[in-house]
Amino acid sequence: MTDTARIVRVADALADQHARRARYEPLAGDLALPDLDAAYDVQRRLIAGWEAGAKGPIAGYKIALTSKAVQELCGVNQSLVGAIFASTVHTSPAVVKLSDFVRVGLEFELCLKMGSDLTDKSGNYTADSVRDAVDLAVPAFELIEDRDADYSRLDGVSMAADNAWSGGIVLGEATGDWRSLDLVTTPVRLQYNDDVEEAVTGAAMGNPLTALAWVANLLAQQGRPLRAGHWVMTGSTVKTRYPKAGDKAVYTVERLGSVEVEVAP
Repeated sequence: MTDTARIVRVADALADQHARRARYEPLAGDLALPDLDAAYDVQRRLIAGWEAGAKGPIAGYKIALTSKAVQELCGVNQSLVGAIFASTVHTSPAVVKLSDFVRVGLEFELCLKMGSDLTDKSGNYTADSVRDAVDLAVPAFELIEDRDADYSRLDGVSMAADNAWSGGIVLGEATGDWRSLDLVTTPVRLQYNDDVEEAVTGAAMGNPLTALAWVANLLAQQGRPLRAGHWVMTGSTVKTRYPKAGDKAVYTVERLGSVEVEVAP
């Protein structure tokens, strides 16, 4: 089987699994992939089909596996990127329906909107050099579609091919100016039902702009660069929650704004 035929075969199999709402399983047998390069070839094929179909255009990208411990657990040495579709972008306050997912997880992040393109393929983007390309920053929820995965059998290559479990985002409103904030140490607060958890904006990769630079370098090198208007989710600052019907969450970035979600059956 040629490389192209293999990519098509795996992408079609993943698309079929999603259409059937099948439980997530790591790629195995004749669907197994050798490395992340092959996984991203499959991912691009998969999302191209979705983009041409019901999900519509790409609205941005997410980052996954931001900690070294999780990367090691998944057998990879770097974070993962997945596409976010415009049809899965919601505005706060939002209602998320459990029935729209096989199983949904909530993550709590800073989301950056691009004001200009980042097309340099040299791999030299840094937190400092991407700062001026950001137009807007808002608190946001990421919706993780893990399709009821068995977390004792995680495989980063398979996850990358499967669009890094991207299920959508909920965008909050910025009532403050992100440029006045220290994005390493700005406090964040999650109120989840009656529980409260606190962290800082730099908890995911040290700085949300570091995450943005990493995404920009990877995507430019893959020939699908970040464009003005794209949203970029920069990694969760607190642990993922797996909601049940009736759950409510408010995530606040101090001096910036909040995002709210309620979970329905």
